[in-house]
Amino acid sequence: MAQLKEAGVDSPRRDALVLLEDVLGKDRVWVTTHPEYEVRPSDLDKVNALIQKRLERVPLAYIRGKVWFYGRFFSVTPDTLIPRPESEDFIELLKELRPRKVIDIGTGSGALIITAKLEVPEIGAIATDSNSKALAVAQKNAQAHHADIQFVSGSLLEPLQPEDMASAALIANLPYVPAGMVTSPEITQEPADALFSGDDGLEHYREFWQQIGVLVHAHKPRYVLTESLESQHATITTLAHSAGYDLDTTSLLVQQFKLM
Repeated sequence: MAQLKEAGVDSPRRDALVLLEDVLGKDRVWVTTHPEYEVRPSDLDKVNALIQKRLERVPLAYIRGKVWFYGRFFSVTPDTLIPRPESEDFIELLKELRPRKVIDIGTGSGALIITAKLEVPEIGAIATDSNSKALAVAQKNAQAHHADIQFVSGSLLEPLQPEDMASAALIANLPYVPAGMVTSPEITQEPADALFSGDDGLEHYREFWQQIGVLVHAHKPRYVLTESLESQHATITTLAHSAGYDLDTTSLLVQQFKLM
């Protein structure tokens, strides 16, 4: 733990405990209430090897191969962005909307669309991604959670038929980090094409809203939910308005737009 702290890891004690739990196959309560337990040398070697990866600032989720999101574990790999707790706002909004269909643009690990399907089982669910390796991870997660999702390969709205989007709610957690904005060593280990989007971080969203804007009204999704930095919200709102949408509600990072 001291090594992790010296290396600048934000939560050294938690990370060390999590890795120990994984190696021992025990939960947090057991680990913290059995200080007398002597870790076997072979298990200690495994823990130390994992801690070494963390010292190299490999994200904890990649070391474990999984991440906790909205009460469930999802597999992640370096081909997928690590789901953030802030993105759980998408699910809260969808539970209120209860749309007929949800389409996840740029699904990554699939955590958002799978959670949406599990929390609102009656919805039809479609997910797209241009990264075939990420889609494979998302499909694995869908199978593990017994979630019926239609996965399609392609960039943004390109793989979708216009009629697919009619009356749907689109969710889009697209890359929105400005180029060169590195907030931690861990972020450099996540897929750059899932994080960065030009000098102001909005290149993907400009293309996204342009694609929505050219759809005829009958084929436009009823709702569009996006995630971006709070400082980008005003620009996103302007892009949405030009595509025929008004801001409906907003949280720290997530904005919900409704068709005019």
